[in-house]
Amino acid sequence: MPLKIRPETPSDYPAITEVNDLAFGQPAEGKLVENLRKNPEFVPELSLVAEADGKIVGHILFFPIKIKSAEGKEKETISLAPVAVIPEFQKQGIGGELIREGLKACGKIGYDSVIVLGHPEYYPKFGFEPTGKWGIKDPFGAPAEAFMALELKKGALEGAGGVVEYPDEFLDV
Repeated sequence: MPLKIRPETPSDYPAITEVNDLAFGQPAEGKLVENLRKNPEFVPELSLVAEADGKIVGHILFFPIKIKSAEGKEKETISLAPVAVIPEFQKQGIGGELIREGLKACGKIGYDSVIVLGHPEYYPKFGFEPTGKWGIKDPFGAPAEAFMALELKKGALEGAGGVVEYPDEFLDV
């Protein structure tokens, strides 16, 4: 099945909401994507769809966030969330392809690191490591092994310790 990964367009919005709702079995992530699009920090080139035979079967979104140290120092980075593939297309490598293409797009735009809260068995195969390595903490109280980061540029997270600040839209999920 030929897969095309491309940035979203406004005509994709209903399909993206549906993909997220089906993948997560609830409307929270679909609503999150809709709300993040309204945020002035939204980067349209980092909201990608996977298309198979003209149908959108997957979606990934990367959104700018900050790591704030206790001293008030800020490090800009980007979060990977959410990534979704409709159930009948899962376990076929589509999510992985979205992640790989999305990471490339983040690097091209100039981001040097990515943060994800996700399955600790899945994301390490893309190079993600627990954020504790850099002294980075999540604001949600998630298990340490599920909060991970990837340096797109070697050394990008050195000295970046602190708490990740997500936009308010993430707090509703």
